[in-house]
Amino acid sequence: MRAVYVQDINPDRPLDALAVGELPQTPLPYGWTRIRTRAVSINHHDIWSLKGVGLSADMTPMILGTDVCGVLEEEPQGHTGLKAGDEVVAYTVVGADGAGVLAGERRTILSEKYPGTMADETQVPAANLFAKPANCTIEEAAALGTSWLTAYSMLFSCDHGAQVQPGDSVLIQGAGGGVSSAAIQLAHAAGLEVFVTSRSAEKLDVARRIGADVAVRVGERLPHKVDAVLDSVGSVTWSHSIRSVRPGGTVVTCGATSGDQPGAELTRVFFQDIRIQGNTMGSRDDFARMLRFVEHANLHPVIDATYPAEYAKDAFARVMSGNLFGKVVLTF
Repeated sequence: MRAVYVQDINPDRPLDALAVGELPQTPLPYGWTRIRTRAVSINHHDIWSLKGVGLSADMTPMILGTDVCGVLEEEPQGHTGLKAGDEVVAYTVVGADGAGVLAGERRTILSEKYPGTMADETQVPAANLFAKPANCTIEEAAALGTSWLTAYSMLFSCDHGAQVQPGDSVLIQGAGGGVSSAAIQLAHAAGLEVFVTSRSAEKLDVARRIGADVAVRVGERLPHKVDAVLDSVGSVTWSHSIRSVRPGGTVVTCGATSGDQPGAELTRVFFQDIRIQGNTMGSRDDFARMLRFVEHANLHPVIDATYPAEYAKDAFARVMSGNLFGKVVLTF
């Protein structure tokens, strides 16, 4: 089958580790099912895999991809409500809260141990399949798995999020990325006051159009302190995040695209009782609630660009450039 995959590990030139070609189909584990892939979005997780972060050379070739929208090939056993031919999306965490592995096996995301979603066919635990939101296109639905789930969990999860409520205020660092663009839309739809930062005036304008109430340059002082901050940027924005949250507020981090060794600002953290919360994606229940929210509120993920799978290197290069707003999608 045709796939986009890691052919080797290259920390310095990750695009050289990317290949598009034919790979054999792997056996279907018990309790899993196949879907015909239609669209997959690119995430920073895929780029880290090319660099060998979380993926060793002896695991290659490994199919990339942690999101998918496709068509169910046959009705999965024991799964009510879905049938062959339905358009579906998948929760791609395996183990722990996700389904699909033997007891005791550690939690992974597709493309870490099991093949990812960037192939003509995707294998996924049947229990992790959900109907595509009716209001979304296939390309939009392909963006919901990682970025939108992460943004939803960062905002609303009781266990791993800011636990904000309508009327609260939130600062979202780094307008333009998949998580931040999702968080802007979700927060606006939930009745939050939304602050956004970026170094790009163009991205700030787009952020305002999709729901930001206040959009300022990175590091610029806000009109008032916020109840929560979502930070996926890391070193460049961390000090601003800590200084922008109110005493007793929460800073949620899900990534460090600009580096993971900022000044800790510990004195400010403990003196102002600031809660620091880490987040990696979200639970299967979070995913189900997020899908309902997207459909009910008629939300549409921002798609920056769409490429046929054969042009995966061009698509990855666009993501790596940082010159985008929203998600880059591959179609199959």
